[in-house]
Amino acid sequence: MNISSYIARRITFSRSDKKKLSKSVLRIAISVVAVGMAVMIITVSIVTGFKNEIYNKLIGFQSHIKILNRDINETFESVPINKNQIFYPNITKIDGISHIQKFATKLGIIKTTSEVHGVILKGAGDDYNWEFLKKNLIKGSVPNVSADKKTNDLLISDKTADLLNYKLGDKVFIYFIQDPPKARAFIVSGIYSTGMEELDKASVFCDIRHIQKINNWNDNQISGYEVFIDDFNELDKMTKIVEDEISSIISDDGTMLQVSNFVENNMFIVQWLELSNINVKVILILMIIVAVLSMVAALFTIILERTNMIGVLKAMGANSASVTKIFIYNGAFLIAKGLLFGNIIGLFILFIIDYFKPIPLDPKLYYVDSVPVEFNFFHILLLNIGTMVVSTLVLIIPALLASKISPAKTINFK
Repeated sequence: MNISSYIARRITFSRSDKKKLSKSVLRIAISVVAVGMAVMIITVSIVTGFKNEIYNKLIGFQSHIKILNRDINETFESVPINKNQIFYPNITKIDGISHIQKFATKLGIIKTTSEVHGVILKGAGDDYNWEFLKKNLIKGSVPNVSADKKTNDLLISDKTADLLNYKLGDKVFIYFIQDPPKARAFIVSGIYSTGMEELDKASVFCDIRHIQKINNWNDNQISGYEVFIDDFNELDKMTKIVEDEISSIISDDGTMLQVSNFVENNMFIVQWLELSNINVKVILILMIIVAVLSMVAALFTIILERTNMIGVLKAMGANSASVTKIFIYNGAFLIAKGLLFGNIIGLFILFIIDYFKPIPLDPKLYYVDSVPVEFNFFHILLLNIGTMVVSTLVLIIPALLASKISPAKTINFK
């Protein structure tokens, strides 16, 4: 039997202890550790959830990686590439790449009797992944672009529908400023809402064959490819792999391709979101410091009230290492108890926030209508381990002081 561990458990969990001061201090210390851990879990889960929610929405519109014509211009107008590429669709066989789809974009203007609204018309082909938009669909359905015949279906956002007073089945005229100017009539087949107001108002979706026709492209010309990967954390690695796949490709007409990724195309938003990591780090450091100081104070109180016990143990032959271990174990048990309560409190509050959504947010400011939560149990495990390790290491200091107490001076200590 580990005698140091046994004595530490007796000190920590004994219900017959009459030492009221240490009991009160211990309750306060455990409460501080519990609250600190709960705050850390809630902070990390909410910030991670918020970042992932924004990233997922932006990626749903844009993809992780884009393959475009190297000869791009400074406008939103596309410079076409040939859709018959050696990497399409075989690039999805590479581990980590989940999907590739062709697309085309075109600037347009929706004009009604009272409003004029600029949009980016995105053309989707038969390989387009509609999962993101279907998830955010409010009414109707996404355009049926897989049919042999070109469809006039148009998917618009609720913001555009409200602004221009459109509903399902309405005819929409989109005008294109070019030489000569062109117009196309579409039918609203679906209405979506992602909460990203600016993107929602600007983005409408149709059959890619409309954009090819408007741009006087042939059936083999597209704006580019969108590539989706399995793990956002491997974006740089997968971007390099895609670059290696296309770097040597030169079309018969001299066209060369270039690769860009989500971070490169959204640097401002990414930097804005990464700033939240600083806030998280500050909160984690402060909570750990407060928890550690509380436990140190509690341990000093225990040592003070257990001075007689230390003297007796040393008089009976206990060495300094054994006494040190007693109080390290004692502190570790107290920290573990606080962490347990903190996890229960933190996860319970997160469940309430996630399930009942009691805290509404303004989508215009936060891009989400309620506080998002990410239950990442690996992060929670790391928080617990990190707090436990740091706190226990710091408790070595007061434990070492306890081992220096002389038995001759402590047996009769009052």
